[in-house]
Amino acid sequence: MVKSFMTNMPDQCGAFLAASRIIERHQGNIVRVSYNKAVDAHALFLDVEAEDTVLSAIEGELNQAGFLKSVPHAKIILAQFDVPDHPGAVVPILEVLNRHHVNISYISSQSNDSGHASLKMGLYIEEPGVMDTLLRELSALCPVQILSYDSGEKKLDTTVFYLRFASEIRRLLRLTQEQTNEFTYYANLIMQELDERNEPPSKTFEYINRFARFVAEHNGAAYECRVTHVPLTEQVRAVVLEPPFGSNITVLEDTKTRALLVIDSGFRCCARYTLRQLRTIFPDFDERKREMLLTHSDSDHTGLAESMPVIWCSQRTADCFANESLGLPSPREASATGLPYYRLNKLITEYAVPPLNRLRILNTSHGDDEQPISPIGAFLFGDMRFNVLQGNGGHVPGETMLIDPVHRVAFTGDDYINPHNMTPPQKEFDRLAPYLARSVNVDSPRYHAILRAVLAMLDGKGYLIFPGHGGVVQRTEAM
Repeated sequence: MVKSFMTNMPDQCGAFLAASRIIERHQGNIVRVSYNKAVDAHALFLDVEAEDTVLSAIEGELNQAGFLKSVPHAKIILAQFDVPDHPGAVVPILEVLNRHHVNISYISSQSNDSGHASLKMGLYIEEPGVMDTLLRELSALCPVQILSYDSGEKKLDTTVFYLRFASEIRRLLRLTQEQTNEFTYYANLIMQELDERNEPPSKTFEYINRFARFVAEHNGAAYECRVTHVPLTEQVRAVVLEPPFGSNITVLEDTKTRALLVIDSGFRCCARYTLRQLRTIFPDFDERKREMLLTHSDSDHTGLAESMPVIWCSQRTADCFANESLGLPSPREASATGLPYYRLNKLITEYAVPPLNRLRILNTSHGDDEQPISPIGAFLFGDMRFNVLQGNGGHVPGETMLIDPVHRVAFTGDDYINPHNMTPPQKEFDRLAPYLARSVNVDSPRYHAILRAVLAMLDGKGYLIFPGHGGVVQRTEAM
């Protein structure tokens, strides 16, 4: 391991040589030295690499020789700040350091043409108890990388871990400083939870990292949907887009009026690419009458909400959005353990609450929560009449399904998904997503009761089934 020493050297020839011989005698390796006579003629900072027992012996002999400052628990870290290249940008950093009584042992800055300057500082921290607060305050000002520190200090090790993780995600997803601060905050909550359970963070954060990388690598030019065209009636046809991640996006077209109904719409971070594909399929997409219908409130279904003049949903779904707009937790964020994971999910996928003034309510009744699914209204489109059914909160409160019993067409939302017919990217994402939702369902026993009711109602009954995820189930196929 590496240990930092702040030595107090006599201002005379041979002082550093004497200290070096002590370290060499114990087979220690000096990996960093910092000295600035103009700042302090006696302060020499040394980072020494060796085994724990060897470092203790070195510390004892340096202390006996009078080379150590009398601050036994002081820590030194080397940090790099990405500072905006304008007058006064460094002042807030210096104010934080001053407030926590942190000395600067080393400083180097270099600007470039990016509008930012790379500022490296060696920070001598006499009170290690302020370390966590100090680093969080600094990271709230600008991106911070910890280049060198005492990895044997568990609390510092944990803080550096999630700060480095947040910095990596910032670069990967091009987050703003405000978004990075929020990401760091929720990453810290997860670290605290794992620490309290004495669980190592590596596996959890590995999956979060893989989730973020998957989103970045399958978006933009790499965003490819499986597209299926399905005639439903003489008047209505459906186009299903299955993105590499996020919900299916199904567009119903009334061939007589040319009106469009978009049922669910994937993640918001993919919105521009989903719209690009829809405008290819429907060249006059933006000129047509178009409305959206959301089967539920999850972030992987609401991506196009800002592009839709009208958004149909259940009353419970609308209530969820109204609460979120006030900063209240969504149903998936109701538990303290689930909240930070779902907030990271929202940050990574750029979630925003759908515009409340565009919401239209499907309900003509409240439904019966004593039953797994119950009717709450009806919805008309073209020559189709859908019964609107609501689940009792298994997947998420407000979950709805559309059933046309005459034409044998069903839209199940996530109360039924089709794992038997997913694209390879969908299957991969399906394995990662639970780590950022903690659980796919708010109430698993209720969800399984809902699923049994859906299967009893639809399976083997000749329905054309459009699941929330996965391929369309044909009329002759088993669910």
